Amino acid sequence: MPASPSTARAINDRLALRLLQQQGPLTAGQLKQLTGLSRPTVADLVERLTASGLITVVGESGEQRRGPNARLYGIVADLAHLAALDVRTESVSVIVADLLGRELVAESVPIGGGTGTGPALEQAVGLVERVVKEAGAERLHTVGIGAPGLIDPVTGELRDSTGLPEWHRRLVAALQERLPRARVTVENETNLAALAEQRDGAARGRDTFVLLWLGHGAGAAVVLDGTLRRGASGGTGEIGFLPVPGTDGLPSATDCAGGFHSLAGATAVTELAERYGLLADRVGSEGAGSEPVAAELVRAAVRATTGAAASTAKDSAAASDFLDALADRVALGAASVVAVLDPGCVVLGGEIGQAGGEVLAARVAERVARMSPLRTEVRAGALGGRAVLRGALVTARDRAQDDLFAPPER
Repeated sequence: MPASPSTARAINDRLALRLLQQQGPLTAGQLKQLTGLSRPTVADLVERLTASGLITVVGESGEQRRGPNARLYGIVADLAHLAALDVRTESVSVIVADLLGRELVAESVPIGGGTGTGPALEQAVGLVERVVKEAGAERLHTVGIGAPGLIDPVTGELRDSTGLPEWHRRLVAALQERLPRARVTVENETNLAALAEQRDGAARGRDTFVLLWLGHGAGAAVVLDGTLRRGASGGTGEIGFLPVPGTDGLPSATDCAGGFHSLAGATAVTELAERYGLLADRVGSEGAGSEPVAAELVRAAVRATTGAAASTAKDSAAASDFLDALADRVALGAASVVAVLDPGCVVLGGEIGQAGGEVLAARVAERVARMSPLRTEVRAGALGGRAVLRGALVTARDRAQDDLFAPPER
């Protein structure tokens, strides 16, 4: 059964909007070529989308023959604004962007571990309101939040997780109350990092891969056949609880001590570096939204082994030994994931994964190849800790565009 004229118009409009989103400003002639639609049909949809306020003339294409087809049409970027949050145990980072995802203002604040739930919520929500105001965002359409912990796959809410502050779980409701016109969603931070690495980073072009998060904590995100996998309870990738050799015990249902986290979390990596004489007091201290000291130690070790920084032979040997020991640990988690999922690609994400770069990735790849018959590429994450914010922004933008670009119900 052929589509009705109104349905056909809606399909054409959505196709044109997606092309403008993906490829930037286009002329009517370029839209005709890319969509395969007739010239009158393209002229009609351009007029319709312009009248609706979704697109506008943003310039000219530079063609010699001036006329209607030489006008460049683009999506109205300030039609709606987005906010992305990276919620850590003791800090919050916020970005406000336009509908095309262009960042306008970014800011972070520390929230101390001893801060009460009410004051912590006020600090976090107040930060969002302040950044929104600084960005001149008249309408905040969607807020995307990345947070540690389990996201209930049925309700989409952050579940109660031992060790995480109460204000994390109450943040969505607090933001929704203060920003009633905005859509507020929350997603596991590692999942968002994987989506960002797939869109803009080391996993670009991969529809199956695992992101191994190495930051303050250890985690993983699983993308199989183009789909992010969350699991029956939202816990896919909770690799911090994975029992591994080399720890003092076994993890429990309420504590990942004794699991992979005890080998690859930031505190464990810092302690490992100190065993090899890489002292934390030689690098900067942590601040709100900053990378863990462990990442700075790993970066310093990489510099010492690659000749990028002056060092004695003794320092270089110690740094190399430290990176070997770290790769031994990371490979335990990576090989376990590979044995179960066979993803073909493991991205070392997070601040520590990015700091280790190709030097650490190559060491891990060598060890995984010895432990597993499954061919696996190991890549260094390109976005580091910022991947969570980028992923939150990407998902917020996609949801806002799906809403604003959706054909009207008839």
